[in-house]
Order: sequence, then structure tokens, then C-alpha cells
Amino acid sequence: MATSEDKQIHRVHNFELVDGMKLQINVSGSSIGRNVRVQFQLRNCARTWILHWGFLYRGNTNWFIPAEHPKQGALQTPFVKSGEIYLVTVELRDPKIHAIEFVLKDGSHDRWLRLNHGNFRIEIPEIDTNTCLQPIPKDLIELRAYQNWERRGRPNNSPQQQQKDYNDALKELQLQLSNGISLKDLQSSHMTASTKPVFKNKEQIRYGVPSYPCRRHDVEKWLQKNYKGHVKTTTLPSSSFVALVENSLGADNVISRQSYHMDHEIVVLSKIISSDYHILVAVNMKGAAILHWGVSKCSPGECSPPPDMLPDKSKMVAGACQTYFTDIATARGSFQMVDINLQKRKFVGIQFVIWLGGSWIKNNGENFFVGLHPMDPKDKVDGDDKVKWLLDEISCREKEAERSLMHRFNIAAELTERCKGEGELGLIAIMVWMRFMACRHLTWNKNYNVKPREISEAQDRFTNLLQKIYLSQPNDREIVRLIMAFVGRGGQGDVGQRIRDEILVIQRNNGCKTGMMEEWHQKLHNNTSPDDIIICEALLNYIRCGFKIDAYWQTLNCHGLSKQKLASYDRPIVSEPRFRADAKESLTHDLTMYLKTLKAVHSGADLESAIETCYKGHNSVISDSFGSLSSKLRECLTFIKAHIHDESINQLMEKLVDSRIELHPVLGTACGRAKDLLFLDISLASAIKTTMERGLKDLNFSHPPEIMFFISLLLESLCLSVVNNEDLIYCTKDWYRVSESYRTNDAQWALQAKAILDRLQLVLAERSQTYQKKFQPSVKYLGCLLGVEKYAIDNFTEELVRAQSEAVLSILINRFEPVLRKVANLGCWQVISPVEVCGFITSVNELITLQNKVYRRPTIIIASRITGEEEIPVGVVAVLTPDMPDVLSHVSIRARNNKVCFATCFDQNILRNLRLKEGKAVSIRLKSTNLIISDISSSNLSLSSSALPSIPRGITFKRKIFRGKYAVSVEDFTPDMVGAKSCNSKFLRGRVPSWIKIPTSIAIPFGAFETVLSENINKDIANKISRLYKFINGGDLSKLQEIQEAVLQMSAPLSLIYELKNKMRSSGMPWPGDEGWNLAWRSIKKVWASKWNERAFISCRKANLNHDNLCMAVLIQETICGDYAFVIHTKNPLSGDNSEIYTEIVKGLGETLVGAYPGRAMSFVTKKNNLKSPIVTCYPSKLIGLFGKPSIIFRSDSNGEDLEKYAGAGLYDSVIMNDPEKVILDYSRDPMVGDKSFQTSVFSKIAETGKIIESLYGYPQDIEGVLKDGLIYVVQARPQM
Repeated sequence: MATSEDKQIHRVHNFELVDGMKLQINVSGSSIGRNVRVQFQLRNCARTWILHWGFLYRGNTNWFIPAEHPKQGALQTPFVKSGEIYLVTVELRDPKIHAIEFVLKDGSHDRWLRLNHGNFRIEIPEIDTNTCLQPIPKDLIELRAYQNWERRGRPNNSPQQQQKDYNDALKELQLQLSNGISLKDLQSSHMTASTKPVFKNKEQIRYGVPSYPCRRHDVEKWLQKNYKGHVKTTTLPSSSFVALVENSLGADNVISRQSYHMDHEIVVLSKIISSDYHILVAVNMKGAAILHWGVSKCSPGECSPPPDMLPDKSKMVAGACQTYFTDIATARGSFQMVDINLQKRKFVGIQFVIWLGGSWIKNNGENFFVGLHPMDPKDKVDGDDKVKWLLDEISCREKEAERSLMHRFNIAAELTERCKGEGELGLIAIMVWMRFMACRHLTWNKNYNVKPREISEAQDRFTNLLQKIYLSQPNDREIVRLIMAFVGRGGQGDVGQRIRDEILVIQRNNGCKTGMMEEWHQKLHNNTSPDDIIICEALLNYIRCGFKIDAYWQTLNCHGLSKQKLASYDRPIVSEPRFRADAKESLTHDLTMYLKTLKAVHSGADLESAIETCYKGHNSVISDSFGSLSSKLRECLTFIKAHIHDESINQLMEKLVDSRIELHPVLGTACGRAKDLLFLDISLASAIKTTMERGLKDLNFSHPPEIMFFISLLLESLCLSVVNNEDLIYCTKDWYRVSESYRTNDAQWALQAKAILDRLQLVLAERSQTYQKKFQPSVKYLGCLLGVEKYAIDNFTEELVRAQSEAVLSILINRFEPVLRKVANLGCWQVISPVEVCGFITSVNELITLQNKVYRRPTIIIASRITGEEEIPVGVVAVLTPDMPDVLSHVSIRARNNKVCFATCFDQNILRNLRLKEGKAVSIRLKSTNLIISDISSSNLSLSSSALPSIPRGITFKRKIFRGKYAVSVEDFTPDMVGAKSCNSKFLRGRVPSWIKIPTSIAIPFGAFETVLSENINKDIANKISRLYKFINGGDLSKLQEIQEAVLQMSAPLSLIYELKNKMRSSGMPWPGDEGWNLAWRSIKKVWASKWNERAFISCRKANLNHDNLCMAVLIQETICGDYAFVIHTKNPLSGDNSEIYTEIVKGLGETLVGAYPGRAMSFVTKKNNLKSPIVTCYPSKLIGLFGKPSIIFRSDSNGEDLEKYAGAGLYDSVIMNDPEKVILDYSRDPMVGDKSFQTSVFSKIAETGKIIESLYGYPQDIEGVLKDGLIYVVQARPQM
């Protein structure tokens, strides 16, 4: 006898039956919504049971059965096995149905199960509180919150309390709706004369919640750091049986390993033995087992192996070979094994099944497949940027995959399992293949009839595997999310079968059993695909537009479905839809419900179906087991479903992002339905992007709080999606800071906000470049193999990036930036080198590719990319760029020295218009801090009259000679022995106040390199350098790199080591020791070798300097591991104002300031007559800082630096002995950025240092220094050029 646990539960019913059986019934939807779904789940049953059932109308005790015209009677529906349970699903569309009654019939014993001698009864809810509440207008919620506030006496509320009032009002209204009060009655009751307020302005109307509240979450909890590099292995996770097999057979020379867990464990090793390729199949089975196998020569199809490679105990059968397993016994245990020697033959792989005890053992109903990895590891990954063997196999198996999506997903699951050892690159190959498929570049079905249920089950297997990878391989989560979005959810049981069944119901209920609908029905039965979603949407648009056929074709065409495509299906669709006018309402309802079914199977990013699946999946994955997450997430998702199409996106965007935040803690946990939550998160992320795109047109960019609010939301969403998100996390924290400190028309606030957005743009650009570098090699290789059109290959990564939320965030930033520039009084340009010029426009991608070029007419370069390390080509009079090199970068200094106009343009429209003037002549004039660019006649611009940069003449320097010492102390520094850096260090020592520190220094003098090179131990290297130099003098600059490599091979004479060691110790500097000496010696050689870097060589040649005369001393100092590093210009280089000191400062070591590191340093200007009032002109956007432990720095100190009219500083390398650590910077708590008093104190002290040193020399200086624990260290000074 069956008993009920709780007859009052409306949505989930549980019954304890006989023999330990359990029945659970899940009810979703509502009768009013015409979307009732009742799912019966039987557990712990060993026989076939039948559901004997009918439905009841209110006030009628008779049973009825579903039909176009319902009639009295009952139906019998057998339960269908789905995993460990048996299922029956009933869907009801009639709003008059009040309940379902049923009994259970034992099909094999002809007995009946009843409830207390009567029928089981399940009442159908009229209203679905999760999905059927009407959307509540925002004005009504705000009005309820206002009235509640008035009742409390109009207290002064904080923004947080206002937000709470708004949420409470929303809950109150939702409760009233669920109790049956109509929306119209609610609106009337809130707007009676006695309570209706008189609003004076829109802000008062919007009282209920701040329009755009500042958001703040503990985003550091979301930090996901990628492991350094990507672990790549040829093995899968081990088990005790795998260990037994490898210990017995040997783990050496194993190329790959696969492990399968059935009722028994199967291990397959690919191994090289005596130069031959062996496949070893081992099983832990008892009894006589037979391997039934064949080889795949050029495709995965099975065929007989050549007779000369059959193992012992083998025999040939039709198209295959059968081999008996051999028993292997060891001290640790025993197993059975077959060794197949493929010798050196080129096969795609082998397929096999196993015969044991009268039955076949298969891999989920398919053959086991072992792909052969290339024997030579060099063939495995081509250039380490793609997995060539996997891409080749995908291409080889495409012919089989195009038979149906079932075949494709089964092959994808198999290959994904096999390529686990390839790490990220293996998953990228699978992702590229799946995207080619999703974009219809590959055939979805060809001459094969497959049931929708089989497709959804194949999807389910594949996505279950992806779920496991997502949970176990955190580094690969971004790639897994992409794959899942392209594949769709799939599902076991009735999910796919419903596609087949429900189309029949639609045809029957609406009288459309012929024509286009019958053709579509045949296509759905033969091979359903994601195209069916588009077809269904096209039919709905056709109906909604009053049966206008243009609406049907327009929907199809805009999604890539043409008449030719429809006609190309195995079951072609060649007719146009024709429906009865009186069926409009019924068809709209039925096709809308059917669209949900199609999306549930095929769409990985459909939000509605993802929410439904999570609500109605097995045991409801969003359950109370997740604690506090459940209630808030349900509330957010309910709101989203009701408001997803709202014109106003403010609250919708907030709820979408909040849903992702609630999901985030459980996505990485190994819960049984993690896949459904992951699909929900993917759908939410997609909805955030599309919602923001939809709302862009309505944003008020002149109202910063509104834009800051949406940028915060997009940043949060992006942080949740990205692996290796440290940069984004710190940008978000910093954005929270500036959002909370917003002040109207505050220039300093705008500068801070702009700096964060500048950094964010760099992060987004870097991510795009990373995608390009990671994906495009596999895209290009596989695309060519599969015959994908060139445009699709070339644009693959770009289109993929555009499909992510980064794209809409970038749009938002670009539109907001002009507003910030205006508030900050920045204009469209930052002029780094203010020179008025005329020239012909030439556009380039990277300036560095042109630095050796000579232009024969005055040229203005528009360069998209500038690193800061470039040499400006001869003949160039101006360089304009959207990039942001530091004012103190090498290219900036070169521009100022050579009187070349150099400027950053922040307005993309200006740059776009300039690029359209390619080859035309323009003039550049200065107006305040901006450039005025005008067209001029090219006839007025001749070479003779052009403003070509003047090439310095009469500059010479003499070759220095070795003075017999390999090391000299600071007291012995002279211009004959060391360069200007060392001499200036000596000059400052003892002259500056005690609060300005000068690091201890020694030097390796001029001539030391040439002397060491002439030693017998370096004779061969000297000869090689001499030969290479002849090629360079002949114009072959590629040999410069070879000379640098040769210098690094030099050996140190013992006398150099001895002298250097004694001099360092006597000067109080730490000797690096025997182990550290190798690092020190390599650093010294790197400094010497930098004489031959291409930029320096070209610069010397442009200045007509004899490169042979260049000599390199090495200044050796202890590294000051400071908090900040700075460079002071005691004359403002941007304005030329001698009364101003201009300073740039960065966190960590100064190499990020003077080297080619992306982002801008913080900068400030100080008047020499008012050092206590520094003015910040730019806030930092550097991505990384360099931080190191106490070490030694070896600075280049050549005789070619700081010459009159020629600044060679920065041309040659300085090298830190121990590589510093690169640290992603967090400015959100940096006092240099956010603490005004700290700024004033530190910046004033730095400016005073500059003023003191300038007074010692008597002319403007460039000064490099470090700030450590409040103390200032000056590491070098030189004349400002």
C-alpha cells in the first residue's frame, strides 16, 4: 500500500511505494500560463511500470484524456529508463484542467498500486509564482517606497537605506500580486487623492532608489590567477591499476595514456619500444577476454590490420582481427594485456571492443578509439602554438562528423578525452572546430537519419565531460565556457525526444499537417539542429506580423538561412508557411512553447531555457542546499524573467550581474548539476552584453554617475568570466574608489577616472592580442584543412572577441572618455614634443618596423603602435599616435632632441580622418595644448623648403684607451676612465644635503671590454665579431644580433674577477659570491653587448658618429629596492617653461618608467618658487611594477652619451643581476594616488631635490631617483637635452 509523506506540497510530491520504490512528482508552470509540466520519477524499481492516468476539470469527477476535443477516458504511458530512474513527463496546455489523477500498473505482474485504496491526485496550480507574476512598473515600486518613507516621518536616509526601501517595496507588491490582486487595482490604490504626492521634479519621483548607486563588492574573492605557463603532460590522472600496468610494463617512452572506467578498468598505453610504435591494451578482467580490433588508415573507419603485424593468439575475421588477452602476473597484482606492434606504419589509430563472458564491452555504445600521436615529439606541436596531430585528426574525421550532430558531438567528446594531456592548446583546437560548426562553416547533416533524442544524448555526454574539465582544470575555464556556448546543453531522457513529439502536437492542434510544416516535421525527425531555432522564430515573426511572408524570410536571411540552405537539408524545406487566420493565437502559444524546447537542447546561451532548466532540473539545482544563495538568486532570476525586455535597463543589468555574483561561489564546486549552473552563468553573461548594447542609445554620457554605474557592472561581469583576472580585479577596485569620490566638474577626479580607463583599455587590448596569439594558429591550420572560407579564418578571433562583453565595455569607455577629457581640460591631444611642421601623411601599424628607413620628403607618421623604444626614421618631421608612451621614453626624448613633433591623439575620429589623407600634405600648428592640422598644397612643400629634422654635424668622440685597471672606485672616476653617469655620481657625492642619498658605486672602466676580448680565451669570439662587423659595414644589420650573442659567449679573465671582487668589498658593496658571479658576469656582458643593439647603431649612424669609437664603461651600484622610482626634468619638457619642474613617478623600480612598459606614469608639475604646491597632470595607468630583492645593477656608461647636441642616454642597456619580479599593480589603496597629504609631502620633496641638483650644475638636469621608506636616493643625473 502506498502512503503519502505530505499531501500539501504544491510543487514537489513524494510517495513511498512498495518494495522500497519511491515516486517523486515535480510540477512546474500553471494552468493560466498554459505551460503545465508534470514529471513522474520512479526510483529503486526493477520492473516495467505503467502510468494509468487522466485529467479532471474543476467540478467534474470524470477522467479526460488530451485531444483536440478532450473526451472521457484514461491513458496508459510506460515509464522510460533514464540513468538510474524511470520517467514519464506530461504537458498540459488546457487552462481549465484542475488536477491529474492516476494509479500505477505493474506491467509484468498485472497488479495496481493506489493511494490509500484510491487514486493518486495532483492538483495543478493556477498561478506560477516563479514565472507568472506580471512585470511591476518601476514608477509603482518607487511610489510604494516613497509612501513607506512618508509614513516613517521622512527620515534622512543613506543611499543604502534608500536601496533597502526600494527592495522592500518590490517584495510587498510581488506578494500582493501573488495573492490575486490585479496590477490595475494596485496602481489605483497607490494613486488615490489622499496619498498621491505632488512631485516637483524627476529626482523626487525617483526617490525610491538612487538612480545609479555606487557599487562595491569584495572583488578580490573572485581572483583567479593562472598558473605560470600551462602544464602540459602526456598522461591522465593515475589510478592504482594504471600504476600497476606502468610499473609492470615500464613508464619510459610513453607517448600517451588513456584510462576507461566501466565495470572494469581499461588502460591503453601508446609507447615506443625499439623504435617501433606499440599500443598496449591492459584490463583488470577475470576470464577469457578477446580484443576485437582494426586499424584506421586514413579515417577512423575500422579495417583489417596487415597480416605481418598480428600479435600472438590472433585470428582474422571479417574486416577485423581478434586477439586473446595474455595473463600478466606480478608481485603487486595481475592483469591481462594485448601488445599490438604497429611498427613504423602511419595509421590514424585503432578501434576496438572487448568480448568477455558472452557480451561486448563498448565505450558508451561506441567503439573505443586510440589515436596515434606522432612518434617524433617535434611533429606533435608545430611551433608550440597548436596541436598539429589533433587538428589533423579533426580534419580526417570531419567526413564522419558531418553525418549528423550526434556523430560530431560523440567524436568531439572522444577527442577531448584523448587530448587532455595537451593542456590548453588541445581545448583550443576543439573550440575552434566547434565554432566553425556553430557558424555553419561545416555541414551539420548529410545522408543520415538520427533521432533528436540521440543528438541531445550525445550533447549531454560531451557537455558532461566539459563540466568535469571545468571543475578540475581552473586554468582552462574560459576555453571550456566558449566550447559549451557553441555546443548547447543537450540532455538525457525525454529532452531531445520532446522535439520530435511536440511538433506532431502542434500540427494536430492547429490543422497544419501539410506543406512547409510537414517538411519541417520531416527535417526535425531526420536530424534536428540549431537551425530549427531560427525557423521557429521566423514562423513566430511571420504570425505576429499578420502572416506577412516577408517577415518570415527576413528573419531567416538575417541569420544566414537562405532558400538554398533550406532546400539543401536531407529532408528539404521548399514550401512557404501557410496558416489559418483563426489559428493565430493557438499557433503563437504553441510555437512559443516549442521554441523553449528547441533552445533547451540546442542553445548554450539562451537565458530563459537556462533558468527553466535550473528551476525544473533534477531536484532543482537552485535549492536550499546552497543556503542564502538560493533565495537571492531566485529573486534575481524571477525579476529577470519578468523584465528581460524592459526598455529601461538599469535594474535589469544590476539583477543580471548580481545573479552571476550569487552563482560564482558554487560554479567551481563539484555539485552534480554544475553543468546547468554553468550554462545559466554563460547565458547571464551573454544577456549582460546584449542588454548593455540595447541600452547604449539611451545613456546620458554627460551624467557621469550613470556611466560609472554601468562600467562597474560590466567590470564585475568581466571579472567573473576571465581566468587570470588580476588586472581586471584591480581596475574594478580602483573604479569603485573613483566612483565613490565623484565630484561634479572636478578636473583632478576626471584625471583619475581617465587613468583607470586608460589602463582598462590596455588590459582589453592585451586580452585581444592574447586571444589572437593563442587561437589564430589553430584557426588558420584547421580552417585550411577543412576548406573554410578565407574571410572566416582571417576574422575568426576578431569576431570571437566582439561576441564577448569586452567589446561593449570598450564602446562605453570610448564614448565616456571625451567627457572626462573635457572636465580635465585635456583637449584631444597630449603634445610631448611641441614643434610646428609641414609634411606628407603616411600611416603605419608599428613605428619600430620603420626605424631604419630614410624618407626623401618631409613625412608625418600616423603610427597605431609605439613601444617607446623606437628610433625616429630620417625624414620624419612628426609622429602622431593613439598610443601613450611616457614623456621620458626614448622615442619622446629623441623627438624633442631632433625637433620632431610628437603627440598622442585621444580622439579616434581625428585619427581616422588623418588616415584618410594618406599621401596628402598638411601643416601642424600649435594652439595652447592642442594641435591644429590643416591641408596645404603639396606644391608649396618641396624637399628644400621642408622642415626635415636637422642631423647634428661636427659631433665627434674619441676612442678611449684602457688604463690598466679592470675596476675603479668612485674616488678614481675621471672622464678618461668612465662615462658621464659615473662622473656625475662622483660630483654629487658630498655636495647634496644629507637627506639626499647617493648609492655606493664602482665602475668597470673604458677599454675593459676590448682588453677582455683580446685575451687568448676569447680569440675565436673576437675573430667572429670582426667577420660579422664587415657584413654590418656592408649594410646587413641583421648581423648586429649575432654580435650581441657572440659577446655573451666571452669568458672572464681571472684578473678581472680578482680586481672586481676586491674593489667591491673595499667600497662596502656585497660580492655576489661564486654562484652569483655567473649572473654578474652575464649582466656585465649584456651591458657591453648593447653597444650593438640596432636602435643605438642606427642612432650613431644618423648622427654621423663613428661607431668604432664607442667605448662602454659599466657603472656598478647596489640596487635600491624602493617603493617608488622617479625621473625629474628641472625644465618642463612639454612647455619649455624653465620655472617649472616636471616629474614622472612609478611604483617599484624605474625600469618601467624608462623602458617600454605599457601605460603612463604618474606626473606632476611644481613651480620652483612654490615647491609646496605640486599639481598632478596625469595619474598612473602602468599595468605592472618591478620589485626585486637587494641586488646589483650594472649600468651602461658609454662615451657616446650626453654629448653636446646629441643625447645618447637610453640607447644602451642597464641590467639588474637578479631579475626583478613583475607585479600587477593595485592603485586602489596607493597613497600616491589617493592621499592628498602624502602626495604633497612626497612630491614637494622630490621637486626640491631637482631644484638643489640643478643649482649645483647651473643648468637644467634630468635626474633619476628612488623613494624608499620616505628617503630619497639619486642614482644618476645628466644634462637635460
